[in-house]
Amino acid sequence: MANANVYSRALMDHVSSPDYKYKMDEPTLSHEGINPSCGDDLVLDVRLGEDGTISEVSWTGHGCAVSQGSADMMSDLMVGETPENARKLCHLFGQMIRGEQKDPGALEELDEAAELESISHMPARVKCAELAWRTLDEMLAHPQGSKTATTTEDGTDENGNPVAARGQE
Repeated sequence: MANANVYSRALMDHVSSPDYKYKMDEPTLSHEGINPSCGDDLVLDVRLGEDGTISEVSWTGHGCAVSQGSADMMSDLMVGETPENARKLCHLFGQMIRGEQKDPGALEELDEAAELESISHMPARVKCAELAWRTLDEMLAHPQGSKTATTTEDGTDENGNPVAARGQE
């Protein structure tokens, strides 16, 4: 079965003992991410070092095991990265989790987060897995800040099909 490894040991280790789940003092950047379809909600904090690289990442919030474990894996991967490369990794993760990128060589860049690839076979869990990644990407794309939280709701259903706006059906 394709999705038998969704709750891998690595994911569950990050859920049971998250290294990056804490409130950072004086982050350089902070942004909220929400997944209304599952109830996941997190605040992602990033500190940029003097050299411009990401020197610290932390998150707080609540949600399902997939969103929490994915957030912790992402945080671990991003320490030491430039904002540009971090965004590249976010896009690669998004391609993987949506089933668009399957090349093992390309996915090596994601380190243990590549183990979440099996979630691509579970459309309802994709938004859970990509919440932290979308939040970081949005934060780095707009470092001056955004007044609205990043959301996993992008006008598509869990299968990626467009949904009509309310009142336009």
